[in-house]
Amino acid sequence: MKADIITIGDELLIGQVVDTNSAWIGQELSKAGISVHRITSVSDKEDEILAVLKETTERSPIVLISGGLGPTKDDITKAALCRFFNTKLVFNSEVYSDVETFLKGRVHSINELNRTQAMVPESCTVIRNMVGTAPIMWFSTPKGVLVSMPGVPSEMKHAMSTEVLPRLIKAFPTEALIHRTIHVFDIPESILAEHISEWEESLPDCIRLAYLPSPGKIRLRLSAKGSERKQLEEAVDKAIDQLYPLIGDIIFGFDDQKPEEELIRLLKAKSATIACAESCSGGYLSHLFTSIPGASEVFNGSVVAYSNSVKAGVLGVDTGLIEQHGAVSREVVEAMAQGAIRITGSDYAISTSGIAGPTGGSDEKPVGTVWIAWASKDKVLSRRFLFGKGRERVIMRTADAGVIVMKQLLEKGEL
Repeated sequence: MKADIITIGDELLIGQVVDTNSAWIGQELSKAGISVHRITSVSDKEDEILAVLKETTERSPIVLISGGLGPTKDDITKAALCRFFNTKLVFNSEVYSDVETFLKGRVHSINELNRTQAMVPESCTVIRNMVGTAPIMWFSTPKGVLVSMPGVPSEMKHAMSTEVLPRLIKAFPTEALIHRTIHVFDIPESILAEHISEWEESLPDCIRLAYLPSPGKIRLRLSAKGSERKQLEEAVDKAIDQLYPLIGDIIFGFDDQKPEEELIRLLKAKSATIACAESCSGGYLSHLFTSIPGASEVFNGSVVAYSNSVKAGVLGVDTGLIEQHGAVSREVVEAMAQGAIRITGSDYAISTSGIAGPTGGSDEKPVGTVWIAWASKDKVLSRRFLFGKGRERVIMRTADAGVIVMKQLLEKGEL
């Protein structure tokens, strides 16, 4: 079963607002076994909306619209729907009651603009919006259905989860569709593809493989579709088991797992604590930890030692090491990690020092050169990375590498 998603609003096309709605809708449809055929963003112009409605309803049995249902003049989705379905707006007293209830205590009085939200196309089935003022509108089309939902993300998600998706599943029985995502670290896409080519060719017909690269990481998504969910799950599990001997050492997670979450879980299981000493990553590594609820149980703190004086004065790095080897070196980054353990009393530490650019590089240490160290109280390991150009890219890849490698070291018992 296929679906089209339409998001409406000038703000989407000029980049003022990022369209997160269609991504979320696509994920939820996929879980239900419904494939998204196309996602279209269209401006607040009635003729353009009509053209997209015609195209999508002729192509897909399921068309989902988000946006353009507010009370102001630029919200013209209902007018376009009336023209498309050759119907008129009528007053819906139940919707008006919901609007009054929702706005009670939020505004001094209900005005005419608020009342317009109770005007709905006569030919639609109205689904109440219990967390906002714009109702959900369900239309029948020659191929299937068209559903118009609010553009406010929280309202759209509530409508999809509680009303729209259950109705779609009931109206359109689908094949089972499952996705598994394998997260791989520190390998170019072309080399990975070559390395697992025979495995890829051996995949059963029910499984499709997609490569989803991002800086320093690649997601391998396995999508399986068929009539029996259990058989699909077994086929995907078998494929992953066969992949492990090939690239198990660079796999760092599955599905929605975040490496920082998994690292925190490992540390909690060991009743251990960790700290950071950051130079080139500038606190971003610490941000990965503190973005996870419950991190305070294991994360003691961080020193952003951007200058050599802080490396020496706070972390206790020997100035002779800095003078002899430079701040971006194995010797200095290892001393930083050991210093972080000493001053925070942590069991483990991660430290970073590098050249994020765009200036500061040399032939020996080009922009993108980063040293990272991982330490326990009695052992320290380090590694040199070449992350290329792009300051933000280098910072993010440094933090990711720090977390991912620490997770791998703890899992293997190597630190």
